[in-house]
Amino acid sequence: MTALTVSLRPTIDLSDEQFYELCRNNPDIRFEQTAKGELIIMPPTGGETGNRNFNLTAQLGVWVEADGTGLGFDSSTAFKFPNGATRSPDAAWIRRDRWETLTPREKERFPPITPDFVVELRSRTDELEDVRLKMQEYIANGVRLGWLLNPQDHQVEIYRPGKAVEVLLAPATLSGEEVLPGFVLVLKNLLA
Repeated sequence: MTALTVSLRPTIDLSDEQFYELCRNNPDIRFEQTAKGELIIMPPTGGETGNRNFNLTAQLGVWVEADGTGLGFDSSTAFKFPNGATRSPDAAWIRRDRWETLTPREKERFPPITPDFVVELRSRTDELEDVRLKMQEYIANGVRLGWLLNPQDHQVEIYRPGKAVEVLLAPATLSGEEVLPGFVLVLKNLLA
């Protein structure tokens, strides 16, 4: 089952409030919205992808709790990007000092902030080029480090602002570099 993209414009131009209410009124459906106003309906994950997502989030969560300099978010969190898109990375992290600049209302809804770090975990139904475009969009909107985990090809793509994409074949671990100092993601159960 693949994601379904619905072009709403010029017929409908959802405001941020309307998009938020659409998501709240349909809690069993995962939506994203592109910068062009297209509505993306995301299918639920299968068992293997769900287990990989859990492993990813658990590892990041342990580091976030120990480090304390930021907050971690799972795939159900949508962020409003400067280009107008509302996106939900599979995992994300934001420095605490940046997060604290948001109002309580902004924190409760779809936070208008670009994460410092994001991860996308490609599922079998994801078109690789679509996920790559999403990663490029993240970087263009201010993400400082992004990982595309691609179990189908046993590879990882690392995205950084102003640099070419680095592709690693079956690495054992990934370093959080200066964005997540001390974080090491073990890939044993994520790329298998």
